Amino acid sequence: MTLAVPLTVSDPSVRSAYARLSQEFPELGHRSILLTVRTCREELRGSPADALPELVERLARQRLRVALD
Repeated sequence: MTLAVPLTVSDPSVRSAYARLSQEFPELGHRSILLTVRTCREELRGSPADALPELVERLARQRLRVALD
């Protein structure tokens, strides 16, 4: 998977998801979590802005769980 978006946490939906998921999945490492969250955010870019924080976090959490299996 290639990410076309820089690895930053300036987007509020990315910041909030990254903060929670970093605590939930410490064994995956910060870079992997950030990459997953940013990729999910990019894939959900057409979603309503009010729904983005929850959607990004849910999608990223699901992908991180799969990564642990």
